[in-house]
Amino acid sequence: MSVPVAPGRWPFLGHTPALLRQRFAFTNSLHEHGEIVKLYLGPSPVYFVASPRLVHEVLVTEGPKFRKGAMFDKFRPFVGNGLVLSNGDFHLRQRRLMQPAFHRDRLAAYAEIMRRAAAGLSGTWRAGEVRMVEADMQGLAVTIVGEALFSTDLGKEAIAEARRSIFVIIQQGMIRALSPKFVEKLPVPGNRRFDEAIARMQGIVVEVIRDWRRESTDRGDLLSTLLLAGMTDEQARDEVLTLLTAGIETTALALAWTFHELGEHPEVEARVHAEIDEVLGGRPVTVDDLPRLTYVRQVVDEVLRRYALWMLMRRTLTEVDLGGVRLPEGAEVIVSPLALHHDPASFADPDRFDPGRWAPERATDVPKGAFVPFGAGNRQCIGNRFAQNEIVITVATVAARWRLVPIPGRPVRVKFTSAAYPESLPMTAVPR
Repeated sequence: MSVPVAPGRWPFLGHTPALLRQRFAFTNSLHEHGEIVKLYLGPSPVYFVASPRLVHEVLVTEGPKFRKGAMFDKFRPFVGNGLVLSNGDFHLRQRRLMQPAFHRDRLAAYAEIMRRAAAGLSGTWRAGEVRMVEADMQGLAVTIVGEALFSTDLGKEAIAEARRSIFVIIQQGMIRALSPKFVEKLPVPGNRRFDEAIARMQGIVVEVIRDWRRESTDRGDLLSTLLLAGMTDEQARDEVLTLLTAGIETTALALAWTFHELGEHPEVEARVHAEIDEVLGGRPVTVDDLPRLTYVRQVVDEVLRRYALWMLMRRTLTEVDLGGVRLPEGAEVIVSPLALHHDPASFADPDRFDPGRWAPERATDVPKGAFVPFGAGNRQCIGNRFAQNEIVITVATVAARWRLVPIPGRPVRVKFTSAAYPESLPMTAVPR
């Protein structure tokens, strides 16, 4: 079966200009050309998989026939061979070593870190104050992951460095991942900021690991779990950098967009407040409350649908028959969770914010492969439960005391890098 080539291909640069200039508008249109569409990153062909059915095959049923793709190869020299980037037996071994860090008992301990951090942030707000919500939520996400990872004074320095550097690494890294290799060698400001941020993060993480080795005791943090499991300093460094880069962006953006959507939809906000008041009764949220915050979870799922990761890549380990198309060994495949989540074939009126999609009687209508905010299969994000708990706990903690109200006449614009970012999200803090 022949594969259609997407429109907008440039000589030598291929579809890279369209991807970097049009971003989501480009990838969201590709399903119109077929279930599989050929793109070119520079001169190199890649296959964009546009249908939930075939995405489920790539990520789940045929998952063992794929490994991480070219986009991740671009990151490996900088953040190492952590869980997100590793493949094969090494990946499985590292995942088993890390699994105890996300056990139920550990998640309960992390829940208190999440609640305390969210209460600390919102406790600094003043009635009528305008907050830059995207900045608040980025700082909060860094604090939560950082405190879960590191429990020492030196760890606080690492958290401060993460606040400074992580979003530079993520956003500039996406540009680098989609560009021909020569682009990363150019002496341009973006490359310089990326290289400097990576060097700073690597340096402080190595310092924290060396500090831990001096006592080699369980401090109750994620780093202790990794090192006591027998990881080398290099392996632990790679996994820490991976957790910092992969574990912050999704939750920070989901939190910012959640408060934005609550502000734009008072009827949804009212239901969220009513459920929080009923479940918590004025006391702090705990991990045991999460199963009862069902409507809050629906809101979070709808945010994760609307504002998902832009794209991820896989590479075939062998020849694969995908929907009648024979992909050769070594073929690069792109999946866009963001485009899947906005496909009207899977989600009616996909641009409308509708938490009711995730009510039990409707959620079962969502096709397999259509909703993949944390990936799927054996490469699903190991911290997905951590992230979901973090978002719900933060919303419950903040919304118990505050409303965040949009600024009249200030429309919120979206910019796409590795995901959908708000250009600016000022909101007024109003006590409930």
